Amino acid sequence: MRGGGLYACGFAVTFVILETGSIIDDVKDIGLLFNGEVIGFFLNFIIDSFQNTWKAFAWPMFVVQFSSPWGAIALGLAFWLFPSYVKKHVEAWLFSGDEKEEIAEAKSTKNISS
Repeated sequence: MRGGGLYACGFAVTFVILETGSIIDDVKDIGLLFNGEVIGFFLNFIIDSFQNTWKAFAWPMFVVQFSSPWGAIALGLAFWLFPSYVKKHVEAWLFSGDEKEEIAEAKSTKNISS
């Protein structure tokens, strides 16, 4: 099985959004490079990236907090429906034909051994 799923997709989307915002903020602070604060600029970028990583791990919490009862309901439905309806399309988009054959072979081997 290819792992991932809704949690992994949510992590990736959240991380990209947070990093984009961080990069935009860093571009606004580009003047620090000209003031001789090169080390501070890059250290700030690295710290922001680590913070964005930890925030991205907690993305379901942000969904639930966004709209309290409906966010939790939507998240539960998404975790329930994602493997059935969306995961196949994401895997088809991400993996080449050779890998698709490996997936099919693994599934058929699993069915035979069951």
